Amino acid sequence: MDLGTIRNRMEAKDGTGYRHVQEICDDVRLVFSNAMTYNHEGTDVHLMAKTLSEKFEDKWKTSLEPKVIEEDAKRRQEEKEVHMRDLETIQLAEEAALEKHANDLNNQLDELYSQLEVLRQEVAPQCRMMTTEEKRQLGQSLSHLSPEDLSKAIQLIAQKNPDFKASGEEVEVDIDAQDASTLWRLQHFVRAVMVSQNKSIGSRTFGGNVKRVGSVSDVVGKPRKRGRKTSP
Repeated sequence: MDLGTIRNRMEAKDGTGYRHVQEICDDVRLVFSNAMTYNHEGTDVHLMAKTLSEKFEDKWKTSLEPKVIEEDAKRRQEEKEVHMRDLETIQLAEEAALEKHANDLNNQLDELYSQLEVLRQEVAPQCRMMTTEEKRQLGQSLSHLSPEDLSKAIQLIAQKNPDFKASGEEVEVDIDAQDASTLWRLQHFVRAVMVSQNKSIGSRTFGGNVKRVGSVSDVVGKPRKRGRKTSP
């Protein structure tokens, strides 16, 4: 390594030149180190190399190195900002993809719900009326539901009867006022719950919810008798 080679690499345009100022500094130090190593102390070459090395180090410490450090810090900051922008772009793209996927799923669910509703409306008129005994059994089945499942059953009723509201501990349901499709949907729901619990309908009790379940059983489990009142 010599100063001429260093100069040529500094001026190179074919991609073989230095990429960083620190590389130039390292090669200059290598030139002076070799000159002092391979020339005995006291010789002109050794003395000149030592003198130039000291001047170079002084110049490097006072002028060049601070600028190099500043430029390096600036370059790292720019690289960090570019990296952050890339991450932000990737994150935004992922969020957009997730949002699109969620919207697609919602649209599919809405379409499926619409199709099910159309099917329900087509099938509902064909449902036969429940007998009095079937209504009584349905009421008993409802009385064995957990509070959570009972709430879902009430929601089924409310879907067909928007004016129906349940609040507090008492729930009043006129089972005779429900249409056939609602009653059969309730029965299907109750059976599905009982199968999933793998228990018989009459084996479930709910401790602190006896009052509410009893109220529903009393009203739902007993179809309203329709008849003509007679005067005493």
